[in-house]
Amino acid sequence: MDVSFRVATADDLPALVGMLADDHLGAQREDFSDPLNPAYIAAFNRIDADPHNELVVAVVDNAIVGTLQITIIPNLSFIGSPRCLIEAVRVSSDLRGQGIGGQMMNYAIDRAREEGCVMVELASNLKRPDAIRFYKRLGFDPSHQGFKLMLKK
Repeated sequence: MDVSFRVATADDLPALVGMLADDHLGAQREDFSDPLNPAYIAAFNRIDADPHNELVVAVVDNAIVGTLQITIIPNLSFIGSPRCLIEAVRVSSDLRGQGIGGQMMNYAIDRAREEGCVMVELASNLKRPDAIRFYKRLGFDPSHQGFKLMLKK
């Protein structure tokens, strides 16, 4: 499948939020109402204005089929080498298993190399065993224990 990549625009937000909401975890925490919740627009504007963040869309035949966010984190560790954090990786549910996710991750890893990153980090919810297998197949090592503290809004 011929996948191209570009930086997301505000016009892409409904498709991106739809992908975020399209699984058992996202359905509980996202708001896919119409019109789009203004909080998504505000978050997009913050991401878009930040030179260390890149919200990426994967496109096939002019249709958005995937998304991820790349964050370059300046760091003192590893002799001052930046790290790349990849978050919010989603592929359209009807297209999973067709190699799109692998192409998306390769794109993100290439971007990390271009930025001089020493490593790429990501976290996957333990309730997503397919995603965890996917990342392991790509060579990601589950080397650390992750922690979260949810803050109420």
